[in-house]
Amino acid sequence: MQTYRPPSQTGTLSVVTGTGGLGYEVALSLARAGGRVILAGRDAGKGAEAVARIAATVPGADVAYGALDLASLRSVREFASRLRRQETVVDRLINNAGIMSPPELELTEEGHELQFGVNYLAHFALTAELLPLLRAASDPRVVSVTSLAQHYAKFDIDNLRSEKGYHPGRAYCGSKLLQAMFARELQERSNAAGWGLKSLAAHPGFAGTNLFATGGGVSRFVSTRIILLLIGQTAAQGAQPILYAAGSPVAAGGSLYGPTGFMQMRGAPGPGKYAKIVDDQALRDEVWRRSEDLAGVRYG
Repeated sequence: MQTYRPPSQTGTLSVVTGTGGLGYEVALSLARAGGRVILAGRDAGKGAEAVARIAATVPGADVAYGALDLASLRSVREFASRLRRQETVVDRLINNAGIMSPPELELTEEGHELQFGVNYLAHFALTAELLPLLRAASDPRVVSVTSLAQHYAKFDIDNLRSEKGYHPGRAYCGSKLLQAMFARELQERSNAAGWGLKSLAAHPGFAGTNLFATGGGVSRFVSTRIILLLIGQTAAQGAQPILYAAGSPVAAGGSLYGPTGFMQMRGAPGPGKYAKIVDDQALRDEVWRRSEDLAGVRYG
C-alpha cells in the first residue's frame, strides 16, 4: 500500500488527542512534515515517552505534551485555557483519543458513561473551547476520528449518554456514531456562520491499536489479534485516513475518509460512507443542542 504523506506543515500547529496508537502515528507524520504538534493525554509518563520517541525519529521535531484528561470536562477547560493563553492559532485539531468497551459501567468526573464522555462529549467541548484559535488560522481543520462501528449503532436520543441498561459494545458504537454526526454538523454550522472551518471525519478501518486492550477478556483480545493479522492493518496504516483528512488539499469539508480496501478495513485512504442516520438534519440539531447543555459550552 502506498503511504500517504501530508504536505508541508511548516508554520502550523496541530493538537492531537491521544498519545499512543493512532494519535502517536498522526503526530509523528505531522512532525515529519515540519509542523508543530501538541500531543494531549492524561498520562504524563506516556506523553513524555511519545514525545521522546518522535524526537529521536525526527531530529529537530517541535513536539510537546499537553495534560488533558478527557474523562473530565474541567480538565478540558483547563487545557484549552492554557492553550488560549500560550497560542494565537491552532491549524489542526485531531479529535482522536478514545476507549473501547469497558466491561463494566464506568463514569466520567461529571457522571457520564465513560465512552460517551471520552470519545464524544469531551471532544465536542474541546472543539468549542478552541474555536477562537481555529478561526484565527488560514486553513483550519477539525478531524473527528470515528469508526466502522457507527454503522452498527442502535441510536436512542433519550439514552444519549448510554446510562440506561449499559452494554459495552452498544455504548461504543453510539459514541462513534455521535463523533460522525458531530463532524458533519460542525461543517454545516461553520458554513452557516462563516467560521471558515473544514470539519471532516475519518476512521482507521480495522487497525491494531491499544483500544483492544481496554476490556473484553483475554480470549477476546487474543482472537481479535489473530483477526487483525489476517484482515487488519497496523496503527501506522490506520492513521492514513486521518492524515489524509487533516492534510489533503482535495479532502472535502463534511466528508468521511477511511481505508478503501477489503470491507473498508484496510487499504489506501479515500472517501467513505457515513451511517444513514447521519443524514437526519433534525436529529443532528437535537443532538447538538443536548450536547451543548451537557458539555456546558456554546458555539459561536
